[in-house]
Amino acid sequence: MKWQPGFSCFTYRALVGMSLVLLQACSPEPHDATTPSPTTTALASGSAPRSTPTEPLPTLSSTIPLEIDANPPFTLESLQHDFDVFSWQSFVALNWPANADGTPNNNLVIGQQPGGPVVWQSWKESRDIFLPDGAQPPAWNQPNPVPDVCKHINNIPAGTIHLTQVGKTPNVLDESGEPFQTGPLIDQNGQYTRYEILTNETMFNYILDNQLYSKAGQAAFAKDADFPSSNTQSNQIGAIMLKAAWVKMGGQFDPSRYHTTFALVYNNPEEQPGVEPACSLEQVGLVGFHIAHKTEKEPQWVWSTFEHIANAPTKGEAPALSAYNFFNPACKDCAVNEPPPRPWNPANPHTQPTQVERVIPITEDAKNLNARYHAALEKAVPGSVWLNYELVSTQWPTNATSPTDPTGAPAPSFLANTTLETYIQGEVKQTSSSCMACHNNATGTNGLFSDFTYLLQRAQ
Repeated sequence: MKWQPGFSCFTYRALVGMSLVLLQACSPEPHDATTPSPTTTALASGSAPRSTPTEPLPTLSSTIPLEIDANPPFTLESLQHDFDVFSWQSFVALNWPANADGTPNNNLVIGQQPGGPVVWQSWKESRDIFLPDGAQPPAWNQPNPVPDVCKHINNIPAGTIHLTQVGKTPNVLDESGEPFQTGPLIDQNGQYTRYEILTNETMFNYILDNQLYSKAGQAAFAKDADFPSSNTQSNQIGAIMLKAAWVKMGGQFDPSRYHTTFALVYNNPEEQPGVEPACSLEQVGLVGFHIAHKTEKEPQWVWSTFEHIANAPTKGEAPALSAYNFFNPACKDCAVNEPPPRPWNPANPHTQPTQVERVIPITEDAKNLNARYHAALEKAVPGSVWLNYELVSTQWPTNATSPTDPTGAPAPSFLANTTLETYIQGEVKQTSSSCMACHNNATGTNGLFSDFTYLLQRAQ
């Protein structure tokens, strides 16, 4: 059965954070009970947590979902669960083993090709879209050139990514320039975490076709951006944007516990002033992963965030692990969730690691859902590397068509990934991380609304 927010059937009041909002939901469409979807079969109705040991394991599929599946009665808790299922379905499909052209390889299942390319790694990175002097980027199926500073490196493996960004820093050109105190994130090896932002083909083509890759193109466009939405009627995938966080392998990090790839890790003085240009070929491991997906019924996008299970413990809870990616249990006087002191220089051979704790705990229902997906991944490929990743939460609009709130009254009110919003975690309005509240302020270089993405600000 499909839940369609804004399709008007009934409304009731729900508490989202500390705000009372209207939660809109729709009566279910007719459903053929003889052919239930795997997701619908796996979910029980009602507001109580639906994850129990007797439920069937989730189906692992290479198909990216276009909209959530939901069962009545609709409550804030039940719909949160359904959006979390949507997030896991998306995560599995995006991390499915890929063919050379980036399409899913359905001769394999997720986890069967450790270290091999996955679907999203063929997508376009922001620095391959927004080029110097507003130049037109290469077409979707054309490769992007190796950065000049890296051209001395020979035998670069196929599928090698390019990493330069070191955080949401105010003195670094960055499409994620939210107005918060922030800074680079240093792992337990004393190395800078690196980031990339990518778009799928639908989002890339909208930018290319409308010449939004340049300031001149945005000026000529002269209207709000409106990226395509996923549509269940036409079976078309809408705009999807990803943010990924990576750390160098080695030292305290065992590559077998991470999704890994090779990367040209380069220090760019145009983005890190005062840093000498340098490039090295490194094996890196995935530690953070945002998915933002614009759907027909969620024009504010659906925001899903995943992390490596060893990133950081939760504040107020005893550390469950002996070692973490961004936390040292032996350090009793380390400042927690504080950016490193300036100057910031990713070329330094070692920087004092950041001491990170999760501020908002993962809910019990999300933990149960993570356990169910881990069981399905383990059954498909015993020891799968994807057992080391977990859903933190999903932010979604409870009132997508609100005439007064363009953010759609998001639930949960706050959402943060410890690798991507390290220093802005919490529940303080106008200060703590909220995907939709922040991105509702995004504009292009023409000053017009850029449809919940800061990406267009990179245009030259």
